[in-house]
Amino acid sequence: MSFLKTDLTSHTDLHEHGSGTGAVRSKRPAYVDFLPPCNNACPAGEDIQAWLALAQAGQYFDAWKKLTEDNPMAAIHGRVCYHPCESSCNRGNVDTSVSIHAIERFLGDMAIKEEWKFPIDKNPTGKRVLIVGAGPSGLSAAYHLRRLGHAVTMFEAGPMAGGMMNFGIPAYRLPRTVLRAEIKRIEDMGVEIRLNHKVDDILTEKTAGNFDAVFIAIGAHIGKKTDIPARDAGKILDAVSFLKDVELGLTPQIGRRVAIYGGGNTAMDAARTAKRLGAEEALIIYRRDREHMPAHDFEADEALSEGIKIHWLRSIKNLDSTSVTVEKMDIKDGRPVPTGEFETLEADSVILALGQATETDFLEGIDGMQFADDGTVIVDRQMMTGHAGIFAGGDMVPSERTVTIATGHGKKAARNIDAWLNGKKFEKQPSNPLVSVEQLHIWYRTSADAKPQEHVEPLVAVEGFDEIVAGYTEEEARYEAQRCYSCGNCFECDGCFGACPENAVIKLGPGKRYKFNYKLCTGCGVCYEQCPSHAIDMTAEPEAGK
Repeated sequence: MSFLKTDLTSHTDLHEHGSGTGAVRSKRPAYVDFLPPCNNACPAGEDIQAWLALAQAGQYFDAWKKLTEDNPMAAIHGRVCYHPCESSCNRGNVDTSVSIHAIERFLGDMAIKEEWKFPIDKNPTGKRVLIVGAGPSGLSAAYHLRRLGHAVTMFEAGPMAGGMMNFGIPAYRLPRTVLRAEIKRIEDMGVEIRLNHKVDDILTEKTAGNFDAVFIAIGAHIGKKTDIPARDAGKILDAVSFLKDVELGLTPQIGRRVAIYGGGNTAMDAARTAKRLGAEEALIIYRRDREHMPAHDFEADEALSEGIKIHWLRSIKNLDSTSVTVEKMDIKDGRPVPTGEFETLEADSVILALGQATETDFLEGIDGMQFADDGTVIVDRQMMTGHAGIFAGGDMVPSERTVTIATGHGKKAARNIDAWLNGKKFEKQPSNPLVSVEQLHIWYRTSADAKPQEHVEPLVAVEGFDEIVAGYTEEEARYEAQRCYSCGNCFECDGCFGACPENAVIKLGPGKRYKFNYKLCTGCGVCYEQCPSHAIDMTAEPEAGK
């Protein structure tokens, strides 16, 4: 056996781990797998790192298949998800985060263009599941249940499937052709969607349809109100109804100057929609400052670029025929406090964007059903309500309200429904430890910022509802995918293989990674030091005889 004594005094990281070279090796290298922060942050539970690796190799169909194991609506989420994965991306600590959502959109758009279909992984089980509500959570659950072999019927109260993806997200952010294509692919799996079918009695519907389980995902479609003294009550609209009317082709009467009351993403969408309907002026009134607004920064930036005015620290007190009176606010201890100062702003109408409530009255009286103070339905860890066999998810349960979170609820519910139908409980496997940027050994630190997506000029954007953000070309998508560090998991860069001075690293072939020959390994730790993704740890040498 050959041993190599190496001066490692300049390698602080290795010194802390203790290389243990020499006749007695105290530490040995071992291949490990960690949880990348992008995967950890994804509300839909996507294995982002895995499908990025396939995309960077140009294996787009395989990348889309891997992505849609968890999320069936890639083209939708690539447009409307607020991509917390990117906020968590380790590369953001070096230059800029990988533009994961743009690559996801590229794969989703390619799937639509190439007419890729979903498989059904298991034979028919003979079980029937009713899903109430055809929004993102319901569609996600339907997809996963079909792949598991169950028959699925969806009841949707509205005239079209999609839920708030139709009625809460304007077409300039989510083209309806894309939404329809993604829904149709789920229908093509054999999912039956019955439109204009409002459910008033869950238990009766369950019995009449001979359903074995029910998943309720009706969303939150009721705009919250507030008392504003007004001479003309018709001048006050709620944002949810306003956006829905626009989607249905109706023309809400809003006048030339519109005030939108609220500071969330819906307020931004309502203001930008009003502008597209011809309002000369759309102004947002919000009682807190920008630092405390619930809307995402980029939403506010885009609204401002389109000529939307935002009046921070203002609270509406009353509405006249052509104006609103607002009170100036101050922030104390993080809360808005009235100042007693007032001003008048010109406005022909006010759109309330104060959040949404869910209509769960029809569930009252069902044995075991419990509700939170805000009317949402309480579910357990398995997404089941207090009534056996009835599950719920999406905006109607206590949670943050985004399309991606709702989609994740649908997947989780489907797995738990499947287990329940089989007399079991679904138990999620524990995740690997999370890998941080400090653990990476990036020896190829070259600055390569993310490729920005092109935007339509604001003055052109407000002229209609055409999509305002362009997708990636194949070249751009592949370049962006190649920026992934593969944090915490081996991507077969051959660094350990080339660095080992004792030829102790054995290549196992494409996709099979490597293994160590511990008869040759001296424990010098060079492989560990150079592994850029921290897929190698220095571990304690096993005791003799163990």
